[in-house]
Amino acid sequence: MEEKKGNVKKWLTFGTLILGGGTIYKLPFLKDAFYVPMQQQFHLTNTQIGEMLSVYAIVQTFGYILSIYLTDRFSKKKLLPIGLIGVGILGFFLLTSPGYTALLLLWCLFALFAELLFWPVLVKSVRLLGGKEEQGRLFGFLEAGRGVVDTVVAFSALGIFQLMGQGTAGLKGAIVFYASIVIVVGIVSYFLLEDDVIAAPENKDGKVNKNKIALEGAIKALKMPEVWLVSFTIFSVYSVYCGLTYFIPFLKDIYGLPVMLVGAYGIINQYGLKMVGGPIGGFLSDKKFKSPSKYLRAAFVVAIIAMTIFIFLPHQSMNVYAGMTFTLGFGAIIFTMRAVFFAPMDEVEIPREISGAATSVACFVGYAPSMFAFPLFGSLIDKTPGINGYKQVFLVMIAFSVLGFILSSLLVRMVNKKKALKQAA
Repeated sequence: MEEKKGNVKKWLTFGTLILGGGTIYKLPFLKDAFYVPMQQQFHLTNTQIGEMLSVYAIVQTFGYILSIYLTDRFSKKKLLPIGLIGVGILGFFLLTSPGYTALLLLWCLFALFAELLFWPVLVKSVRLLGGKEEQGRLFGFLEAGRGVVDTVVAFSALGIFQLMGQGTAGLKGAIVFYASIVIVVGIVSYFLLEDDVIAAPENKDGKVNKNKIALEGAIKALKMPEVWLVSFTIFSVYSVYCGLTYFIPFLKDIYGLPVMLVGAYGIINQYGLKMVGGPIGGFLSDKKFKSPSKYLRAAFVVAIIAMTIFIFLPHQSMNVYAGMTFTLGFGAIIFTMRAVFFAPMDEVEIPREISGAATSVACFVGYAPSMFAFPLFGSLIDKTPGINGYKQVFLVMIAFSVLGFILSSLLVRMVNKKKALKQAA
């Protein structure tokens, strides 16, 4: 009976985390489904959209330094709802059609709520829900579940956009929908999530010193080479992932995809693929390769080969559906990697009592490409219009895949070394 109760609690928590993870990023990443309408409504270039995402990423990355302390100090019952509701409230400011400077400020604030307060806490919470043998599947199901929520919510917003005329009114209707739903999920999360039990030694006066424990955990995480190697492997995956965004304008500019179809493709590219990539990545990493690190190494090889072939395809004469199929296929590979890139934390035996700190370090390093990748890719396209600009983006994606292969190979070596030492002991 107790075991059954524990399972119900585990999956209720997991479901709540998926709901939050699937709704909070719709507004900060409005470009996923509304790249072209967003450009038109706010009068933005590709470079400016890249700069907005870069500003978001700078706040995100340095916010993770503070979250190294926060994630092991405060309960998810407080941090997750605050993050969700904060993003929703900020979303309503987009209805005023702010200027570019105001948009930059707004994207900074999005990052504070969605990244500093939300994401590291979410990852830590998922990691602690299962044992070492479940990590690939748990993170895979997280990605798949988020993909389902992402896709349903984004297609609903796209439906509102179309229903309201595909112009200013349509985009504002979609924004109101996104903002409202994330606030509702935030309120629901507060009532469904339980307080974290933070076990810590007591001071001389008998009181628990949570501040000291959180600080000691942060220092311990920063000193572990395992944490840094996992973090830079995530960095490589995420660098390639950033490039997926530019398949959206690529299909519009090179293949002449209509705006509504571009929006639908963007949703599938950024959200729908999670439903495919999540469970496949989790299954392959846990069952087939029996190691997230080995799976990541193999997937980097596939990514390098696939993107190299893609560059040499005759895009100007290809059928639009062939272009869509190939780009979505490549995206699916990257999403299988995204689904499990936190899973090696258990594989390299990072202590669970410093999960929050270790996760924050991994987020700090792993998501750092957002600071430079989006403006870099956007500027390459703006400076070299046409197919050649996009080919430059794809070459950069190959370079990061090569880096990822080298790092994941080192990660596999570290895991094997730890196993050998255990067996020898």
